[in-house]
Order: sequence, then C-alpha cells, then structure tokens
Amino acid sequence: MTKPAPVADICQAPAVTSLSGVGKALAGKLARVHIHDLIDLLLHLPLRYEDRTRTMPLAQLKPGLNCLIEAEVVGSALHRGRRTSLQVQLQEQGGRLNLRFIHFHANQAKAFVRGKRIRCFGEVRPGPQGLEMVHPEYRLFTGDPPALADKLTPVYPTTEGISQTRMRQLVALAWQEYELHSHWLRELLPDSIISKHGLPPIATALKQLHFPDTKQVFELSEASTSPAYQRLIIEELLAQQLCLRQARQQASLNPAPAFTADSHTANQLCQSLPFTLTRAQQRVWHEIQTDIQQRKPMLRMVQGDVGSGKTIVAALAACQAIDAGYQVVILAPTEILAEQHLHNFQHWLQPMQIGITWLAGKQKAVERRQALAAIADGKAQVIVGTHAVFQQAVTYQHLGLVIVDEQHRFGVAQRQALLQKAPAGTTPHQLIMSATPIPRTLAMSAYGDLDHSLIDELPPGRKPINTVVISNNKRDQVIARIESACSAKQQVYWICPLIEASEELQCEAAEETAEQLTQALPRLRIGLIHGRMSADEKTTIMANFKAAELDLLVATTVIEVGVDIPNANLMIIDNAERLGLAQLHQLRGRVGRGQAHSHCLLMYQTPLARLARERLHILRQSNDGFVIAEKDLQLRGPGEVLGTRQAGAISLRIADLLRDAHLLPKVHKLADHYIQHPQHSQELIQRWVGSRQEYIAV
Repeated sequence: MTKPAPVADICQAPAVTSLSGVGKALAGKLARVHIHDLIDLLLHLPLRYEDRTRTMPLAQLKPGLNCLIEAEVVGSALHRGRRTSLQVQLQEQGGRLNLRFIHFHANQAKAFVRGKRIRCFGEVRPGPQGLEMVHPEYRLFTGDPPALADKLTPVYPTTEGISQTRMRQLVALAWQEYELHSHWLRELLPDSIISKHGLPPIATALKQLHFPDTKQVFELSEASTSPAYQRLIIEELLAQQLCLRQARQQASLNPAPAFTADSHTANQLCQSLPFTLTRAQQRVWHEIQTDIQQRKPMLRMVQGDVGSGKTIVAALAACQAIDAGYQVVILAPTEILAEQHLHNFQHWLQPMQIGITWLAGKQKAVERRQALAAIADGKAQVIVGTHAVFQQAVTYQHLGLVIVDEQHRFGVAQRQALLQKAPAGTTPHQLIMSATPIPRTLAMSAYGDLDHSLIDELPPGRKPINTVVISNNKRDQVIARIESACSAKQQVYWICPLIEASEELQCEAAEETAEQLTQALPRLRIGLIHGRMSADEKTTIMANFKAAELDLLVATTVIEVGVDIPNANLMIIDNAERLGLAQLHQLRGRVGRGQAHSHCLLMYQTPLARLARERLHILRQSNDGFVIAEKDLQLRGPGEVLGTRQAGAISLRIADLLRDAHLLPKVHKLADHYIQHPQHSQELIQRWVGSRQEYIAV
C-alpha cells in the first residue's frame, strides 16, 4: 500500500472568523451546526440540489415540483380571514400560478405591480384557487431578465439566523481561500486506495459536491453512490475507526492488574449453582479469563439477549478479581437494576464471606458514611450502585474490575471518573454488559474499540414468549385474562408509557390505570410503581411483588431491565405503538423467566400507523433480540438504537452506518495500516472529528 505523503505537522485550517464578514455573532451561529473552521465549512455538504439553470413553463407545472418559473404579474390582492395573506396572480403563455405570502410587509405588497415580470423558485402545491407557491424566493424585474445559474444550486443544513444565501456565500468564500492557500486541505488517502476504487482526490470531490455542473444532476440525485461521496464516506469512516483505536491505545497506557488463572472462589461459585453454565456462557467466561490474566486492561462488551445469563458470568469475573485482592464495582443506570444486581451478588457471594456494599444517591447519611468507610478500608470487596459509585467522595482501596451494565446510558465523563478511582498508574479491567442487542454493523463502528463476546444461547428450559397484538377495544377481554391468570396463582405486569394522563398522546397513565384496574378487579392485590416514587417506595413495591404479596403490578418503563420475577407470566403493554422495538423487547423479557408458558399482550390504540403496525408485527414474529435489533436499526437509524447518550460516538457528518455497512471491512483494513502512522491518523481525526473527539473516547 502506498503511504500518504509525509506530513511535517498537523495543519490547522483557518477559523471561520478569518472570512470577510464573519464576526463572533455569526461564528457562534455556525458553531451550532459544528462549523468552526474552513474545513468544517467545506465538509458541510448540501442536503439536496435545486435546478435553477432553466425555467419551467407554467402550463407544465405539477404539484410537488421544485422549480424556477418566469411569468408576468397580472394581479395581487389581500385576502382577509383569520390571518391576512397576500396573493399574487401570475400568467404566462396560457398557464397560471398563484403566489401566497402569509408573512409580508406593506412595501412588499405594493411592489407586485400588474405587468411587472417576476422570476421565482419554490415548491408547486395545490391551492384553493389552483396551483400555487407559498413564500417562494423571487425577484421582480423590468427589461432583460437576470442571468440564469450555470450550475445546480446547493441547499445546505442551516440554523436560525443563517439563510441559504449566506451559507452558500460562506462555502464559496472558503473555497476561494482554499484555492489561494491549499496547504490546510491535504490529500490523506494513499494513492493506491484512490486509484483502486476510482475515487477522486479530496479537492475534486468537494468541488463536485458544492458546485456541481448541470450534467451531474442525475448522478447527484443518488449522491451517496457517486465517486465524490464515496471518497468522503470512506475517509470519514476511517477517521472514526482511528479515533476508536486511539481511545483503546490510550486506555492501555497504564497497566492493569493481572489476575491469577485459577480462582478458588469462582470454582466454589460454579459448584454452588443449581444449574450448569451453557456452552455460550462457558465460552464467554473463557474469553474474559484470558483477558484478565493480562497486564493489558480488558475492554470487553458482553452482549446477550434478556435472560441469557450475563450476570453470572460477570460474578465469576468478580470472584477472580477478589481472589487477587482487588475490589469490584458494579455500575447500573437505575436503582431498580442496581438493586437486582445487589440481590444476585449477595445470594451468590455472601455465603463465601465476601463483603458487599450498596452505594446510591438517596442513601441515608449514616448508611452512606458506613459504606464509604468500608470501601476506603477494603472491607467492601464488591460495591454495587448507581452514579454514586464514581462521586468525588468515594475512595477505593484497590479497584481492579469495573462492571458496567447498559453502558450506553452513561456519559463518557462518568465512566472516566470511575476508571480514575483505580490506584495511581493503573487502569482497572472493564467488563460491559448489554441486554440491548446491538447489531454487528453498529457495534463494529460505534464500539470499535471494544472486544465483543456474545451469549447467544438461552438456558435450557426457557420457553419462547407468546406475543399477541390486540386492539384497545378489547380491553375488557384483557382484564378477564388477568383475572384468570391471577386465579391460577400467576402474577401479571401492566406497563403504561406515561405517569400522568396526556390528551395529546391519548395514553393511559399508570396512576389512572391502577385506579381503573382496582375497580375492575377488586379481589386482586394491585401495586403501582413509577419513576417519580422515592427509592424506598420502589424497593418496597418490588419486594412485595417478588414475595407474591401483589398479584398485579402496574408500572411505567422503569422495570424495563433487571427485574426478575419467575412467577410473572403475563405482561400487558398499553399503548405499545408508542414504544420502540428494542424497548418493547426489553419489557417483554421480564416474563418467561419461570417454567410456565408466558404471554405478552401488545395493546394498541386505533387507528394504527403503518410504521407502528410494522414494529408490532416484527415483535410478534420473533423472540430473537438480535433479529429485532437489526430491524430496529433499519426502521429508526443508528442514533436512536444506541440512545442519545452514545450519539456522539456515531456523530457522522456524511457516512450512514446502515447504508454504508458494506464499506466497513475495507475501512478496518485501512485502519490497520494507518494506526501505525500516528501523525497521518491524527490529521484524519482532526479533519473529521475535531472537537467532538472526547465523545468517542471510552
């Protein structure tokens, strides 16, 4: 492979304020769309293109067309109603068109003089008096018409206070600056890659995309497949991969503790279990063992569908750390999930005299002081909690292993704060668990710095959950089904997406639903749990439900993960059409954890939109979380699947992980080469990631 040209140093592009007419105020507006320097401006590509190189005859206009027209003003009038509008009538060669302005001023209305010529661009729509354009761009003139554009007109993503015209001017100024001083936009891909894939140089690609000739209009209507776009997509995906790999290298700068291969405590735990680990669990446990015997910090994500047994594998890793004399932290995003981990670890490890401590934000002062003291002097060998575990007041004696559940719910700074609790000069091993299946396509890019393990086998005896999609009109039948299940000594969940009623969303609120069900099912013991309750209230309710002191639990989505009630075999999800596929699958996974057959009823409000119907159909057809995750990625896109906290990690300008997945193997090979040339790598990262780099580091 041909190496890129030598780089003396990383050349920073001029700031946007170097352009004529760009002061602090405009620079601040540009920063809102992540434009800080001239390279950012040139990488701010058009959303689409408008053809203003020719005019369209009025007689050929059709609804939905975006086009340029030229005609004569034949009349104008103010139409008074609930809101006054200005309407202008145009005519040309037997064709007619109306212009409608809702926002206008008096001088503007006076300018539309009968007999004047006008050229305007906009979308043609059906109106009350024939075809019309609403608030088109226009220019009135007398005499010779203004010259037509000789190239397609780009339409850019913009923000409040920056018009399309101004954005086009800024891009043109940035390009002029490049042509005068081209050193800050260098070619960073090897010649061999450019020639092998028929790609244009970076400057050629940008010129084609910002200033396309009319002959390119059909090619650019499918811009992502054009050589110019492919050139930029490959470079951006490469920059992202390099950034992830640098993060991995950075995390490995300090050594990690090397745990011994044989763990007496882990062996003792395995012998005490009433079940045998599945082949998938044994494989993943072996992968973790191999990692934590090294001085290099483990960075491993363990993925597994709900109920696949990730937690016991994490407990075995904890045993190995404890035998080596180190402390273990288990970090969860919610108190309910953290409490579930606490109960599991207490059940498994306390019989072996292992000290386990709980740390959460709403603890009483005395309990918190005792917990902090136990952590500081090492009596607490396993610390389970929420965000409280990485607060400044927490001092660990010898932190060696960090276990993070549902890690995409935590910000980068939060995870970094926890890693810094390790002894000076060391980095703890990290084990990340996720019951939110992340498609391989997405994991390769968003979590490229992590090793991946997959528990792709459910424990024996786990039965598939029967999923039924049912209309809210059959609510009475659903209530009768609940009564029948509870009469058979089973327990039931009823999930509501909102706490309080909302007329706009037409959702049943949890509090109202609990009242209605109490009236409809007076013989049942009904509990209510939602996110606005105190931690003590939620703990008490969940303990009562687990102890079978409640028959029916009405809950919001706070029970999405971590709740394990084997006797709960029926779940009703109200307004299921309001929730995403991944969340519905997570909720459904709360049942089917015992030996009995389990059922999930997805109840929807009519009428059901096409996309919502498709989501519910997918869930009814499949119990496989990874199949569902792939479908979710196709329906919602990668940012939604990962969640907003992780969105920075896939904040791509041009590339699309779903559309461009076929390029990832090629990009990974390129990254293998580039990571050996830090200077070249850093310039690529600076070009594409820039100030957002901190969001990608783990």
